[in-house]
Amino acid sequence: MAMELPEFAPGLTARVELTVTDADTAQSLGSGDVPVLGTPRVLALAEAATVAATARQIPGGITTVGTRAEVEHRAPTPLGRRVVAQATLTKVDGRKLLFEVTVHDGELLVAEVRLERAVLDRQRFIARAFGD
Repeated sequence: MAMELPEFAPGLTARVELTVTDADTAQSLGSGDVPVLGTPRVLALAEAATVAATARQIPGGITTVGTRAEVEHRAPTPLGRRVVAQATLTKVDGRKLLFEVTVHDGELLVAEVRLERAVLDRQRFIARAFGD
């Protein structure tokens, strides 16, 4: 039986915030040796914003998974600063969702992230991942 695809409309948005701690630094994440917000954490925050953007409209049994990401990390963020990731769904192409995410520290643009997510049947995906 074919999965009913939810109707996601371009323009859906969400924001998530993070105050930078030691655990979020490039040093802690192994992505560098400086005590500033690490790029992997920027990507994870951007992904969280995309998940939040579709959360209210996603039916039970359906999930989305990240399939592609492009990160432009433009400015360093020191410990204690708060960054805000704002995701916007820009395009829907079948089961592909394309998002643009900006990450700001106040007025400063910290990063721009383009993310692609795929809409999937949750149980089938998990079964396949665990080889059932």
